[in-house]
Amino acid sequence: MSGMRDTTVVPLLRTPDAERTLVGLSFFGGGTAAYRHWTANMPVGTDLVVLCYPGREGRFNEPFPRDWDELAADVTRAVRAADLGPYVLFGHSMSGWLAFDVAARLEAGGTRKPEALVVSSCNAPDRGLTAAELFPARQDDDQRLLEWMSTHGVLPSYVLEDADLTEVALELMRADIGVRDTFEYTGARVSVPLQVFSGGDDQLISADAGARWGGLTDGPHRHDVLGGGHFYTPEIWSALPARIASLDSAS
Repeated sequence: MSGMRDTTVVPLLRTPDAERTLVGLSFFGGGTAAYRHWTANMPVGTDLVVLCYPGREGRFNEPFPRDWDELAADVTRAVRAADLGPYVLFGHSMSGWLAFDVAARLEAGGTRKPEALVVSSCNAPDRGLTAAELFPARQDDDQRLLEWMSTHGVLPSYVLEDADLTEVALELMRADIGVRDTFEYTGARVSVPLQVFSGGDDQLISADAGARWGGLTDGPHRHDVLGGGHFYTPEIWSALPARIASLDSAS
């Protein structure tokens, strides 16, 4: 893989003669760390890379994106510039919308599109931002944001033990909330196979999420309901790559 520095397209697992790459998008309010649990559970023949957004980790010195379009354009450029070969694009929570947006932009631009799109723990974007998607909110105080981030697995315990790291985490979360709040669905569609994951106990996901997502692709689609809530259970999350249908042929 070449064409983009490792601070943007972060390689977590590289294997000899890999058949394809699973490309994960960083969570809103977080970074690449949660994907490290996947490295022990990747299907045979599949590499794992994660897209890091401006303003965090190896791109700490870059300014945060000002709005949704700026972030989506940045990720689209990164995927286009990286020599990935065949790849599957994955996004969780609000980054599921970002993965969908990026896939649509790549198709519209005539760039190599993903073999499949996988979205996790997110409603279909054609509903637009609802009250559920607007939580946490930009007006929430620091304590409320920290509680949300800790509960939803975005904030590692070691960050809470360091005042400087906590301040950075709060700045990042508020920047991502500002980006999220500028999202607007513009009628985008994709043509690639689409797989949707959701947690059976996730109260944020609407009953018609799978059907609505299916209406946004011209390719085949499926909806898999898993155990647990927004991040499933730790065991399910760690083994999630094994449930991605488009990676089956690599095993």
